[in-house]
Amino acid sequence: MSTGTVRVRTSAPAARIYEALTTAEGLQTWLAEHAHVDLEGGQFEFWGRYTPEGERGRQKLLSYDDTSVRYSWQLYGTEYTVELGIEQRDGETVIAATQTPYPSWGIGDEKSEILQTFWPLVLANLVEHVEGRPAFGFCDFTTAEQRFETDIAATPAAIIDALTDPDVFARWFGARIEIEPHVGGRWTMGSLEENPNPAKIIALDEGHFALDFQEGMVASWELKGSEGRTHLTFVQSGFDAGSPPYGAWMGWLSGFADMKRMLELPNWRPMWHSYDIPGLPDGVLVLE
Repeated sequence: MSTGTVRVRTSAPAARIYEALTTAEGLQTWLAEHAHVDLEGGQFEFWGRYTPEGERGRQKLLSYDDTSVRYSWQLYGTEYTVELGIEQRDGETVIAATQTPYPSWGIGDEKSEILQTFWPLVLANLVEHVEGRPAFGFCDFTTAEQRFETDIAATPAAIIDALTDPDVFARWFGARIEIEPHVGGRWTMGSLEENPNPAKIIALDEGHFALDFQEGMVASWELKGSEGRTHLTFVQSGFDAGSPPYGAWMGWLSGFADMKRMLELPNWRPMWHSYDIPGLPDGVLVLE
């Protein structure tokens, strides 16, 4: 049975991380709308609109110790085992989310994409929380609207550069892109040579960047700057409202969390430490 692990690095102390992983108050800041935790009583639950299939009663506590919590999660007709834990690797504090089974890279169906992108987004929220910053954002699984707004302490030009310069993009997103940086140009994650249907750039100036994907979905970044700060509005549109692409949405949002950190924090390092994902091709991810 396949197992996948997503790891993020943080400067926060282990005690603060453990509290965030094992209390209802902590979980409600970075993971879920609602939570109930009583480790000694054998209870570890989270539910609500930020959780896929968000009814209560889908998790059961399996075990815990002073660095981790392990539970089962009934989701999409499958029982998953998840462990959230604190690790020390090469002098760094690392938070790991390990899930079994874990969908192989490139399967492409929406449920698999949700399972692959849910953990990066909520772990990004966790890093922000334990380091004393507000959680970046959530995916609302109760609505088909996909619109997100945030303020970033950087100019619109710096954000456009982060979105369109392949070297800068790789640092905060952790993946390679190839781009023809002009309206009408092609854009793809990975290689244009290997992608027969890349996205098309339909807007590119200091205030707007937009991509039209071949299946009809449009991703749009609108930027309004003032006094060195920028209000970013990110919208996905053009999809079947009966089957919203939540997986792609969470993938973008998890990346934006570290883009914001890159542009705002001195001595920034990417939060992404490592991904052990079944079927992941060599060279797709670029992790420092």
